[in-house]
Amino acid sequence: MSRFVRASKYRHVFGQPAKKEHGIENVKVTNSAWDTNVVAASGEYLSINWNASGGGAFAIIPLPSPLPLARSHTAPVLDTDWSPHNDRIVASGGEDGKVMIWKVEPSIFEGWGAEGWVPQDLDPVLRIDACSSTPTAQNVVASASGEHTWALADAIQSFTFNPTGTLVATTCRDRKLRLFDPRAGGEAVRITDGHGGIKGARVVWMGDNDRIATTGFSKMSDRQVGVWETGGLGNVKTIVIDQSSGVLMPFWSDNNILFLAGKGDGNIRYYEYESDALYALSEHKSSDPQRGMCFLPRRALNVAECEIARAYKVAGSSIEPIAFIVPRKADSFQSDIFPPAPSSEAALSAAEFFAGKPVKLQLVNLDSGVTFSSSATATAAPTPAAPAPAPTPVAANPQVSVDPSPPQAAPPAAASQNDSALAEENARLTSELRQAREQIRNLELQVEAVRANARKAAQALLDG
Repeated sequence: MSRFVRASKYRHVFGQPAKKEHGIENVKVTNSAWDTNVVAASGEYLSINWNASGGGAFAIIPLPSPLPLARSHTAPVLDTDWSPHNDRIVASGGEDGKVMIWKVEPSIFEGWGAEGWVPQDLDPVLRIDACSSTPTAQNVVASASGEHTWALADAIQSFTFNPTGTLVATTCRDRKLRLFDPRAGGEAVRITDGHGGIKGARVVWMGDNDRIATTGFSKMSDRQVGVWETGGLGNVKTIVIDQSSGVLMPFWSDNNILFLAGKGDGNIRYYEYESDALYALSEHKSSDPQRGMCFLPRRALNVAECEIARAYKVAGSSIEPIAFIVPRKADSFQSDIFPPAPSSEAALSAAEFFAGKPVKLQLVNLDSGVTFSSSATATAAPTPAAPAPAPTPVAANPQVSVDPSPPQAAPPAAASQNDSALAEENARLTSELRQAREQIRNLELQVEAVRANARKAAQALLDG
């Protein structure tokens, strides 16, 4: 055994459950047996599948909760997913075969928490088992059902987009792992055997690493997590977790951390991915078993508390927030543990997405709030292959040639003065940006208040 301990910025990450008063109690969680995460989150709201009579519904819960219900489904709601580009747009899919799009107006929460407040049910603005929004294109939603819409041999259990939305990975009951081009449609462009067990399997894209992670079961019913390269869907790594019976829900963080939450147990394991290996960091343990879970978008985290992830755990009739924190003493922004996060701004319109326009990821600096385009663009989908192609090696990244001649340096004194001036200018611009954002938010709140008062006045005139 090596005497050396592997260095990691996230070695001491710990899960910190919120106090009971900050959780959400008396939640009527759906009793549907369909295998979904049950709950989803945007930067402003939670949605949770609700146990409602007379059809299907899901609840909208404002973040930091009586609850407005989104009705119109005639059968239980099975899955919800928030738009990555608008924290107030949510898609839902239900057993009635409908996908619905909903817009949450903040005005419905006016007076929330006050005595006598009555929740207003939502109406949609437009048998589905799962739904997901594309990470880069605005107003594009994918849904999965047991109807074999994509010419699959068996029902879809889980699916995930790559960061640019140009590829979709699926797991199915036939124990196959597939890749699709959502813009081209038709047959899978890659297909291979997944986990050997017959129980449910899940899949998640591992950021921009050209890797996907799956969870499932072996033929001997061992719970497993696997890593696959996307060039030929070759298996890179498979780890046996334990022999529990609950499905493992995988969640990826751009910190290169893979979170695994088991249904029916109270544990959340997390692993750091590096060089095609998964290194166990720690485990958050609880005696309360979880029915479902989701993670908050990274752009909405509390960076001042070094919070690198936040989970919302559905247990019994409550929802418990769990913050994952890196212990640091410094009060300044910790750039090494907060890489840029996916922005809420869409990179493409729906028309541009389906026309095949190259995608540049929209990222946001978690310190300044500035949004910018990444230098990486989406690559074309791989050519369709036979049902079980042999894995092809992933090409190494091309080396960038560097001019060996040293650049001409400015005199030391001048360089120091320039650095100081740039630092002052950056601080001034950052301060102005924050002030502008606060002013915009205040104006938005004023507009919302005026609209609410106008509606109340109109209603009073009608009643009179």
